Amino acid sequence: MQQRRRSSKKILLISSLVFGMFAAGAASFLWQQFAPNRTKVETEFHELSKPVFYQGNYYKLSAIGDKEGLKLPLELIQEWIDPSILYEKSSDSVIITTKDKVLRLKTTELSALMNEKPITLSFPVEKKGSDIYVPIEPLRQLYPFEIRESDQTGAVLLFKKGETLKWGKRTDTEAAQLRTFASIKAPIVSSIAGGEQVILLGEEEEWYRVQQASGPIGYVRKTDIQMDHDETIPIQEDTSSYVPWKPPAGKLNLTWEHVISKNPDTTKIGDMPGLQVVSPTWFSISDGEGRLKNLADASYVKWAQTRNYQVWALFSNGFDPDVTNKALSTYDSRMKIIKQLLGFAQTYKLQGFNIDFENVYLKDKENLVQFVREMTPFMHEQGLAVSIDVTPKSTNEMWSMFYDRTALAEVVDYMMVMAYDEYWATSPKSGSVSSLPWTESSVKQILNGDKVPPSKLVLGVPFYTRQWTEEMKNGKLTTTSKTLTMEAAAAIIKDKKLTPTFLPDTGQNYVEYKDGEKLIRIWLEDETSMKSRLDLVKKYDLAGVATWRRGFEQSPMWKVIQDGLAPASP
Repeated sequence: MQQRRRSSKKILLISSLVFGMFAAGAASFLWQQFAPNRTKVETEFHELSKPVFYQGNYYKLSAIGDKEGLKLPLELIQEWIDPSILYEKSSDSVIITTKDKVLRLKTTELSALMNEKPITLSFPVEKKGSDIYVPIEPLRQLYPFEIRESDQTGAVLLFKKGETLKWGKRTDTEAAQLRTFASIKAPIVSSIAGGEQVILLGEEEEWYRVQQASGPIGYVRKTDIQMDHDETIPIQEDTSSYVPWKPPAGKLNLTWEHVISKNPDTTKIGDMPGLQVVSPTWFSISDGEGRLKNLADASYVKWAQTRNYQVWALFSNGFDPDVTNKALSTYDSRMKIIKQLLGFAQTYKLQGFNIDFENVYLKDKENLVQFVREMTPFMHEQGLAVSIDVTPKSTNEMWSMFYDRTALAEVVDYMMVMAYDEYWATSPKSGSVSSLPWTESSVKQILNGDKVPPSKLVLGVPFYTRQWTEEMKNGKLTTTSKTLTMEAAAAIIKDKKLTPTFLPDTGQNYVEYKDGEKLIRIWLEDETSMKSRLDLVKKYDLAGVATWRRGFEQSPMWKVIQDGLAPASP
């Protein structure tokens, strides 16, 4: 009996121990599952002495200075504010361009140039190793953003004008924990004091992602924060006075005047009904220092303006890639070009410029954009229109790829796509100067691929064609060509008693004839092809047409263009 009692006690003791162990394990399990993590950790950005934040992200480099002496890393400005800001190593300058301002800031200097007028800075651009820091003072004048600096930590919060911030508030007097991720098991990165306001960045189930004004970012339970208010950062008023010129008839009708050495006798130029703008090829870069060649004629301007034509003088790079490379390489040489053009505009009473850069090295792609960004504000300040010519897209680096059409279109008033020379003068194969399917494809690529707005894109159309001669030489087909005006092509048709045939694949009329063993072929530019091109302008609601070149047309073509660009009757 006594032995049985001892066995019972032993079993009871073991059961108690097992139960106790189970209870302890359960308690530990429950604690691990439901007790909040009390571990405190540093913020992700704790190694940055003066972190800068935008939309809940911090930048990899610190700002330097504080208050009015605050300076932001150039890399940050390029990534978060304006990717077009440039540091030019050759002149040790930061160059900022907006739609109406060009600001040059030289490192360590308090004097700067705003649209080439001297201004004095309170703090200079500064270099620390390979990093460049730009003072906040001039940036505030040029860009729509707001800076808020924490007195507590020095953290910098960047906001852009027009953005709306959602604010929450800790209404309880006790602090709430800000955690590294949306769980009570996440380490604590900071505490939100009673009554403290935080920016709501997002939400994840029962948690808000928030940022404190002092910088820390993390997650807090929704039950710990109440929605407080929305704040919209005030939008800066646009103070620029330039208003882009718009054609009175709705669509632009421009023609280029080809001037090689001598301007035309204007008494021999007939009526051109519907024409609004003439663009004579007057100015070009003559050397790498930025000096310009000038073929302008004041009497031509007077003639044009008595007929209510605006004059947008064409300015080219002379199609010399080496001269172009040098002339665009520095701010000083670019500004030299710009100042000469401004002087010419004043001297000859011009209304605008048409930029025609061709045969340019691919390595100069960014320099061309920078030049146009620097040129345009100066022209707009004087009320001058700025347009640029581009080719259709292709894989040819020096003919097409050097154009950053997207970036250029953001700056200029108009972009002319020179939709001709599908088959160029020395092409080994004969074909149309500009077949309609190729033209339409060229337009669509620029509208869709480069996102150039149709309100800026002008269709360049040819007034010329080519006469192709094909013949067999030593058992091989050879092809040569010569340029024909519309009048010259019509004369051949009349002289040879030819009947044009419409080719659906090119959308044009076509003729051919034999000259001995030679085959002569001509894809015609005439009323049929012109009407089709004007239909493309309507189809894609383009800004208008530009014709190359005056003097190559037949006189009835002006009425065709005028009618084709006229707005539809109500």
